Amino acid sequence: MLNDRAREILSFIRSYQQDHGMPPTIREIGKAFSISSTNGVRYYLTMLEKAGYLKHRGGVSRGCSLLSPPRAAGVPLLGRVAAGQPILAEECIEDRLDVGRVFGDTNDMFALRVRGDSMVDAGILEGDVVIVRQRESATAGAIVVALLGDEATVKYYRPRPDRIELVPANRDYQPIRVTEGQDFRILGVVTGVLRTVVQ
Repeated sequence: MLNDRAREILSFIRSYQQDHGMPPTIREIGKAFSISSTNGVRYYLTMLEKAGYLKHRGGVSRGCSLLSPPRAAGVPLLGRVAAGQPILAEECIEDRLDVGRVFGDTNDMFALRVRGDSMVDAGILEGDVVIVRQRESATAGAIVVALLGDEATVKYYRPRPDRIELVPANRDYQPIRVTEGQDFRILGVVTGVLRTVVQ
């Protein structure tokens, strides 16, 4: 699992190679990130190598060779989605689901396990897994996964002139009203539901 600094170093190596036609030296990486020790840089290069992003040859000045990143199969099943984190941050991924035969191209999809009963009248029950296509916007009436603060919620999307309403499909719940200035964004639009029936 990569941390933020390792991702930044990987991005720097890619940019440097594109600009100069060769990878940076360990000292150049260290200078770019204010890492005084060459061993400190090697720590991150080893992390990137173990994750399959590059091959590093010791004793060679420019010994970093970029590799194609490993691609795991299936739609990522997310756990708790945190505000400020990329939607598909490795820390959020609990598992992967092979649903390509049903949903076609799944490159921009993720899955989320539903908590609560606010969408039961839409056929979405607690414990179900919703399949979501990543989108930053949605049409009125779509079922969306939205991020409010650091919590993801599944609701109908109803934009109003002065606010956005996230409407449940259960009469026991009131719509959530989102006004300007609140920490809110759409993560995607629900395209399907998976359910396991316990006998």
